[in-house]
Amino acid sequence: QVQVVESGGGLVQAGGSLRLSCAASGRIFSMDVMGWYRQAPGKQREFVATITNGGNINYADSVKGRFTISRDKDKNTVYLQMSYLKPEDTGVYFCLVRSSPIRYDYWGQGTQVTVSS
Repeated sequence: QVQVVESGGGLVQAGGSLRLSCAASGRIFSMDVMGWYRQAPGKQREFVATITNGGNINYADSVKGRFTISRDKDKNTVYLQMSYLKPEDTGVYFCLVRSSPIRYDYWGQGTQVTVSS
């Protein structure tokens, strides 16, 4: 069984910072991609950032220059350092773990991030 657990959400003022963590455990042969998506109230879940096992990183345009994704392979953990936060960054942040060679997406339960203006 695979577990994906996020932590680090909270309430912060605009311009502030937060660091999210996501730890994966269980029987996954290879965690090819790890990353973050978010969902604001009344909106669909959207891509934030991903990092591959080889270190390739992608960011949504809306977070480029403000968010930094990193990964600790030994700990099967991915981080999202969020700086210069804006109210529009508010939402539930979900961690994604994508396995290979059989592709399957595992999701965490989400952690709430609220940015006040």
